[in-house]
Amino acid sequence: MTAPIRVLFVMLPNSLALDWAGPAEALRTANQVLLGLRQPLGFQLEFIGPVSDPISSVGLGLRDVKPLPDLSVVDGAPPVWVVLLGQPGTTIDIRSAHSRATLHWLRRLRLQPSRLELVCICAGSVLAAHAGLLAGAEATTHHHHLAELQAAAPDCHVLSNRVFISSGAICSSAGVTTGIDLMLHRIAGVCGPVVAAKVAESMVVALRRGPSDPELSPFLSHRGHLHPALHRVQDAICQQPQAVWSVADMARVACASPRHLSRIFAEQAGIAPLQYLRRIRITTAETALKAGASVGRAAELAGFSSDTQLRRAWRQLGPRGLSPSAVRD
Repeated sequence: MTAPIRVLFVMLPNSLALDWAGPAEALRTANQVLLGLRQPLGFQLEFIGPVSDPISSVGLGLRDVKPLPDLSVVDGAPPVWVVLLGQPGTTIDIRSAHSRATLHWLRRLRLQPSRLELVCICAGSVLAAHAGLLAGAEATTHHHHLAELQAAAPDCHVLSNRVFISSGAICSSAGVTTGIDLMLHRIAGVCGPVVAAKVAESMVVALRRGPSDPELSPFLSHRGHLHPALHRVQDAICQQPQAVWSVADMARVACASPRHLSRIFAEQAGIAPLQYLRRIRITTAETALKAGASVGRAAELAGFSSDTQLRRAWRQLGPRGLSPSAVRD
C-alpha cells in the first residue's frame, strides 16, 4: 500500500450521525493500528458536501466541509471511496437544492474497481440509485427503504436481509450500525485481517459478514470476544503462523498458564488453541498456493514441517474436493 485511500464522506444536511461517525472511527482506528505496526497510513478521511456547515441528524452543526471535488480519474492518483449516508425519515428527499447538487455531482462519477468506488451506508443507496449508479448492480439498504430503492433503480438487484453487499465498485449496507461492519470488511481487504481484528477489538464490536456471504475466514473467526490476552495470542499467531507454536508458547504470550489459556480459548473463542493454529496455517498455505507458491513453499510459509504434513492437515481442514496442488493450478 503506497498512498492512502481517499475516503470522501458526502455530508448532506441531516445526514445520520452514526452513518458517518462509526465508519470514520473505524478508519481512524485502522490508521492508528497501522502506525503501531510501523506501516504507512491506509486512509485519508475527507468530509465533502454541497454546503460547508450542514446540520447533522442530531442537531450538531458541522464546519469546514469541503466542496464536492472533481473526481476525474487521473493516472497515478490514489484510490477514492465515495461514502453516501442515510437520513432520518421514511423516504429520502431528492428535491432540495442540496440533494439536486449532490445528484448532479454523483452522475458525473465514473466508478472503477480499486480506483473510484462507492460505499453506501443505510439509505445512501437510495441516493446512489437516483443518480443512476446502481444499474445492473446488487445492493441493499435499510429495510424501511427497500421498496424505495427498487423503485428508484428498477434494474438494480435489490437484496433484503443482508448486513452488506459488495458488487464490483459498489458496496452497500443495511441500517445504521451495519456501516461499521461494512467498513471493517473493507479494512480487512486493504490492510489484512489482523488489522481489521484489532480495529474491531478496539471498537468493541464483532466481525461479521452478510448472512449469504461465505463463512468467515479463520483469520476473522473466533474473534467475537473481549478477552485482551486471547486477542494478543491470536494476533501473534496470525502474524507469524510459521513460528514454532506450542500451547506453552501461546501461554507465554498471554502471560497465563497453558491450562488457563486452553480454558480461555474454549470459553471465549469456542476452539482449542492448537486447532485454531491449524486453521490459521491452512488458510496461510491456501493463500500462498493461490499466489503461485509450490506446495512445499506454501507448507514452509504456513509453518508445516513438510508438504506431507500440509497435505495431511489439508484433508481435515482444507477446502472440500480440492487438493493443495489443485488450488495452486
